[in-house]
Amino acid sequence: MVLVRLLLFLALTAIAGAAALYLVKRDRRYLRFIGLVVVYTLLLSLGVLVFYAFERLVLVG
Repeated sequence: MVLVRLLLFLALTAIAGAAALYLVKRDRRYLRFIGLVVVYTLLLSLGVLVFYAFERLVLVG
């Protein structure tokens, strides 16, 4: 679960940085970047959680 927390921390840091840059520069590239970070964070989180569930099922079974 440390991996999931680290992933979320890094994603939130990237989102906060991009949001701050968007507020300063008003460039829509930063909003697209935030969207990509959210999508890839969700996909990677899902992959890690599926791996954890699979590992748990294999070790218990």
